Amino acid sequence: MKVDGRCHCGQITFEAEIDPERVRICHCSDCQSLSGSAFRLTAPTSEADFRLLGGTPRLYRKTAESGAVRIQAFCGECGSPIYATSVDGDKRTFGIRVGILSQREQLTPGRQFWSRSKLPWLPELPGEVFESQ
Repeated sequence: MKVDGRCHCGQITFEAEIDPERVRICHCSDCQSLSGSAFRLTAPTSEADFRLLGGTPRLYRKTAESGAVRIQAFCGECGSPIYATSVDGDKRTFGIRVGILSQREQLTPGRQFWSRSKLPWLPELPGEVFESQ
């Protein structure tokens, strides 16, 4: 599925090819704090299928409790999160943030990860539940 997106202020624009069946919810505490919300909704795509059309995201290197380093890309002007990816390597996957996609209403999550960190007051959400990713 072809998708397009932009940050809140419009400085960062992009398009990508995604598999809508792979859209997922992450309940990990890092996603909660980085999104300022109860969870994060992500559409994975290969780096080769992501095309930046305008602007240049700022990059933040986050080290997880596991020691894994992830790059968080966001708009330096409005702060909208754009995607996350690994630091390097061939065939990287970009976890596009669904909230900035024009097609977000069409993307229902099929999986939930890090459910042990799910906030207890959340209602039932769509998708198969996994303890970790």
